Amino acid sequence: MATAPHDPPFRAEHIGSLLRPPELLQARAAYEAGRLSLHELRELENRCIRQAVVDQEEIGLQAITDGEYRRGVFYTDFVCRGLGGASVYYESERMFFVDAQGNKIPVPLIRIHDRLRWRAPIHVDDFLFVRSLTSRMVKITIPSPTIPYSVTGENVSKTAYPDLELLRADIVDAYRRELQALAAAGCRYVQLDEVPLALHCDLQRWERLRQRGIDPRRVVFELFPQLINDALAGRPPILHVGMHLCRGNNQSGWISEGGYDPIAEMLFNHIQVDSYFLEYDTPRAGTFAPLRFVPKHKTVVLGLVSSKVPQLESKDDLKRRIDEAATYVDLDQLALSPQCGFASTAPGNRLTPEQQRAKLRLVVEVAREVWG
Repeated sequence: MATAPHDPPFRAEHIGSLLRPPELLQARAAYEAGRLSLHELRELENRCIRQAVVDQEEIGLQAITDGEYRRGVFYTDFVCRGLGGASVYYESERMFFVDAQGNKIPVPLIRIHDRLRWRAPIHVDDFLFVRSLTSRMVKITIPSPTIPYSVTGENVSKTAYPDLELLRADIVDAYRRELQALAAAGCRYVQLDEVPLALHCDLQRWERLRQRGIDPRRVVFELFPQLINDALAGRPPILHVGMHLCRGNNQSGWISEGGYDPIAEMLFNHIQVDSYFLEYDTPRAGTFAPLRFVPKHKTVVLGLVSSKVPQLESKDDLKRRIDEAATYVDLDQLALSPQCGFASTAPGNRLTPEQQRAKLRLVVEVAREVWG
């Protein structure tokens, strides 16, 4: 199905987060240490976001974000600040990021100690601020409903949630309310950042669930997709919802690997989102063959440009890979982006702002040359 120029996703996209300016990182540290007021931090965030919007427009992007500049970790504003009852802790034994040099980087995970409740719009003010700065489409990124959920109940207070069905119900209610609030404010474009499903492209994770007495097929093919679909049920028709599948993105490290083959048919046909942002920057993501399951009414944004490494990709290589993907799904259903954000966590990936700009400009130029 053709994608009109004014409708998301656009031929040239980015996932959402941008490298934080050094002064913003310093200001956040000062705020957390009690040396800077919240008002002063917000004023600096606003200035940095204004510049980020200008930069995105100059590069030629049509979907504009705030760079996730107000967030420490991509999901914390929604889950911890917005819903309350949760906090972040760091794991480095059973799960960790690993970079190209083999260094282990701790993973920020969620601990739930109280009920998660939607009390007021979480990202509406963020949307309204960016909308006031641009006439282009504003994209709001939020974590997928699977992220605050727990399959095992580990790190979930049994006092707050004696039954995981209650946690599920609270999550579904929160997402439905937030999506309604965003749409009512005029938002037309939301991106869910999905990690658990992407991690289960690695069949070793299925085996770990089995070892804990959990049926992985039920988790992957029933529990996760139903949770996402229930959270999206009844969303306003004007709201385009895309889903980004992420295998981990922190300081140029990743968590897992594996092609989309184990989940592809379910992913593309049973999850009620409108488009997909798929990581395809390294052989760890497998082949394009799973794209044969994409139905005609959905769009796939190919994450072929790496946000993890500074080296700039070749235009010819990108076009060749787009052509290869188009042997499985119509070229008109495809678009191009980096594989993930440049700073899913505040420290950011190991690139310079100039290298980030070059990557995004490359995405725009290749998209124009391929699709016009």
